Formats: sequence, structure tokens, C-alpha cells
Amino acid sequence: MSFRIRSTPQTDADIEAAFDWYESELAGLGMEFLDELRTAYARIEENPLKYEIQKWDIRRALTRRFPYAVYFMIEGSDVVVLAVMNTAQDPGRWRARRSPRISEP
Repeated sequence: MSFRIRSTPQTDADIEAAFDWYESELAGLGMEFLDELRTAYARIEENPLKYEIQKWDIRRALTRRFPYAVYFMIEGSDVVVLAVMNTAQDPGRWRARRSPRISEP
């Protein structure tokens, strides 16, 4: 089965905030974060079922270079990314996002 990544407006805001923070720390670091996130998304699309369920039907993939987790659920052939969060943040934030509105990445 082929999977396709979808995101939510909240997820897009998560990514934008992380990008802005890294760019403010060092020019170009935000783009490196986005590249790392694209790599994580590609791994998820390749085989989303390999990631362990964290709670309910939500799975988590970790980025390798940055301390971020991608929380997602599988809906048919869609992988719905609910949150992209720093691993030091309160995990309760992503738990409230179980019924997302899907948007194109």
C-alpha cells in the first residue's frame, strides 16, 4: 500500500514555530530542520506501521538530528500528522489533536 502524508493547520504552525526558532539561532539552521523533517516524513511514508502506537491509534517517529517527534495516525492510505513537537514539550498537546482537519503538506 502506498501512503501519503497530510498535515493539519496546527501541525503547520508547529513546523513554522520550530523553523523560526532555529533560524533565529543560526541562519540556515531552520532549513536544515526542514530537511530533517522531510527525511522523517519519507521514512514514515515508506512504512508507517513500523512505528509503535503511543496512545490510542497515534504513532510517533523521532527525527535523528533535532529533538523533535512527529505524531501521526493512519487513516486509510493517508498518514495524518497531528503534531511536530520538541520532545521536551508536554505530550498532552498532541493528545488533544485526535480529530484533525486535514490539509495538504
